[in-house]
Amino acid sequence: MRVGEVPVKYRAAVFAAAIAVCLPAMAADLEVPDIEIYREIDGRKLEAHVFAPVGKPSGAAILLFHGGGWSVGEPQWVYPAARRFAELGLTAVAVEYRLSNKSVTPADALSDTCAAFAWVRQRADELGLDVGRVAGYGVSAGGQLVAAAATVGCEEVGAAGGPNALLLWSPAVDVGRDRWFERLLQGEGEATDYSPADHVQPGAPPTSIVQGDKDTLTPLSGAEKFCEEIAAVGGRCDLHVYDGLGHLLTRNLTNQESDFDPDPDAKADGIAQLEAFLVDIGYTTAR
Repeated sequence: MRVGEVPVKYRAAVFAAAIAVCLPAMAADLEVPDIEIYREIDGRKLEAHVFAPVGKPSGAAILLFHGGGWSVGEPQWVYPAARRFAELGLTAVAVEYRLSNKSVTPADALSDTCAAFAWVRQRADELGLDVGRVAGYGVSAGGQLVAAAATVGCEEVGAAGGPNALLLWSPAVDVGRDRWFERLLQGEGEATDYSPADHVQPGAPPTSIVQGDKDTLTPLSGAEKFCEEIAAVGGRCDLHVYDGLGHLLTRNLTNQESDFDPDPDAKADGIAQLEAFLVDIGYTTAR
């Protein structure tokens, strides 16, 4: 089953999954980010939730995009990850983007994604950032957005480009034949126009992916294709596959749309792999 073949169940499941993944960390994390407006469009003010680095700043930034099938979700869903990255010395920004409805499509969300990267780079001096070290972190549908910003590109908002590195968790990187994604586009181009796996070019950013091999929402085959395309142009793509686990590393394989049950050991290892990746590419130092 591909993303969104049963959209109502998928939305409910993503919400439950986000609660299951985030709740333990949220209970202990009381720090509140600075909330700023990074874009005003069509009467909307879109928020950037900025977590300042903890301890010595590394000079790098990471923008975080939640999942939710492009149609539900909020920046708070990625607060636990943002706090972890801030503890590594990065400026971490949880991004609000427009959600798909009758008048909004994933193409609009991609435009917001690009605008968020442009906004952070425009504030690089103020935030003490290196404009060449701005990473993107995306969960599920959010993975499509940051990966598309790096591959499809961000020229329409005047940005030099999207993220300089990609950290992806169960990402939807192969949506070219995805019926749910195509339906959400409402005729605004073809699904392949926004499919990261179909737009990898030389110079693709270094990438690290966490993926369950039994994922039925964003299948392993998509992550494998994306990594193969990056390798084919001489880039780096580290694919960390967790056997016997489904979407967002759930242990419940019979129903990956509800009763979400993330494997704690796999989750901890996936987090460790992403942190090690950031050390390896020079975005932070080891703890």
